[in-house]
Amino acid sequence: MSEQRVEKQAKECVEKQASKNGNRLNSNKIDDKILHSEVLASENEPAKETKSNETLPPSKKRRLSYIILSAVALVAIIGGLLYWIYSRQFESTDDAFIEGDIVQISPKVSAYISKIYVKNNQLVHKGDLLVELDPKDYEAKLEQAKAQLRTAQAQRTQSLAQENLTRKTTEASKNQASSNVQTAKSNVEQTRAAADAKQSQIRQAQTAVKTAQANLAQIRTQIPQAQANLDLAQKEFNRRQTLYNNGDISKQSLDQATTALQTAQAQLEAARKQVEAAQARVGEAQANVVTAQENYRQSLAQVNLTQSQVNESAGRLQDAEAAPERIAVNQSQIGTAEASIEQAEVAVHQAELELSYTKIYAPEDGYVTRKTIEEGQIVQSGAALMAISMSDSVWVIANFKETQLELMRVGQSVEIKVDAYPSQTFHGRIESFQVGTGSRFSLLPPENATGNFVKVVQRIPVKIAFDEKPDNVHLLAPGMSVEPSVKVR
Repeated sequence: MSEQRVEKQAKECVEKQASKNGNRLNSNKIDDKILHSEVLASENEPAKETKSNETLPPSKKRRLSYIILSAVALVAIIGGLLYWIYSRQFESTDDAFIEGDIVQISPKVSAYISKIYVKNNQLVHKGDLLVELDPKDYEAKLEQAKAQLRTAQAQRTQSLAQENLTRKTTEASKNQASSNVQTAKSNVEQTRAAADAKQSQIRQAQTAVKTAQANLAQIRTQIPQAQANLDLAQKEFNRRQTLYNNGDISKQSLDQATTALQTAQAQLEAARKQVEAAQARVGEAQANVVTAQENYRQSLAQVNLTQSQVNESAGRLQDAEAAPERIAVNQSQIGTAEASIEQAEVAVHQAELELSYTKIYAPEDGYVTRKTIEEGQIVQSGAALMAISMSDSVWVIANFKETQLELMRVGQSVEIKVDAYPSQTFHGRIESFQVGTGSRFSLLPPENATGNFVKVVQRIPVKIAFDEKPDNVHLLAPGMSVEPSVKVR
């Protein structure tokens, strides 16, 4: 019991001395063993003397107590001095933790989860299949994109064929259209000449009508004379018939009167027939005028038809002469088709990418954490499915006080104690210093210009890299507490 009490008093003295020097006491096994052996050596001898001299007077007991206390104080001072000399070589902090790369696994497309291949805390390697989404919608989208690509390719083929056809038929169409224009113009001239001839025929027919009408009028003037001659011959026949019946004239005289009557009748009938013939000739001449007029109208229609043929042939010639423009249009259509092909190829590539996104692979080696999905669940693009903690890529973030940074430099060696493995010491080196305090980059940085200012010692995050990769025995996970000691002297 006395040994334990002395050891406890020695440790308390060492801790008090270390607190006066302003540094936190770190356990040092070598110094503790030396101090413990000295205290035990000094304690055992008085203890033996106490046991053998239990009957010492009170004054000797007090003197013995002073000696023991003086020895303990001397040991504490020596230990504190040694600790101070040792601690000046190191800067340490307990505001430190392990940090590491944590990769968030998120889908690039929205779909139902068809299969999950991993569990929480499972070790996965780069390229391992983690999750498979339902690919049916994206397979259909890929087929649609491929169909659009085939349509664009067919349009380009058609445009190329159209351009080749236009080039081949341009010269022939131009020559044929030019020849048709000349032929049509010649036909127009011929039909106009024929129309002029028909027009002269109209004039001739109209002249013939006038002549026939004049003849008809002249012949009609003969009918009254013939009628008068017939009336006169009839009266003479009647008179001679009466005289013959009375026996006053001879038979010959009666026959002469009969002949004269018949002659007058024949002349009247002939005159009438001449009138009818003249009337027929007038009708015929008028019909010839109508026919000539109709022929003239037909000739004019033929002229208009041939003129329209000229216009049509001229239009075809202009169309043939516009072949370069059509070729340019076909070339623009080819360019449009090629642009459509490129667009369709991009759509196919995008659809293939989206289909590939239905299978989610591990980007790096690590452990699966925070898996929040189940099979049959629908997930949205960008939603967190799980995280992969990369255990092989860890470092230490130590938040040292700004008053501890005077002698710290990049590359200085660091001893790292992990709370999870108190008996194991890890080694590392300072890699970098954050250019800014932790409070400056906090969500709500302090505004020292407002209110009452209280000076607070700031902390600077320091990145410490491990000299060796973590082994399979000691798991170093992000967030674990550590205590680094930087050797600054």
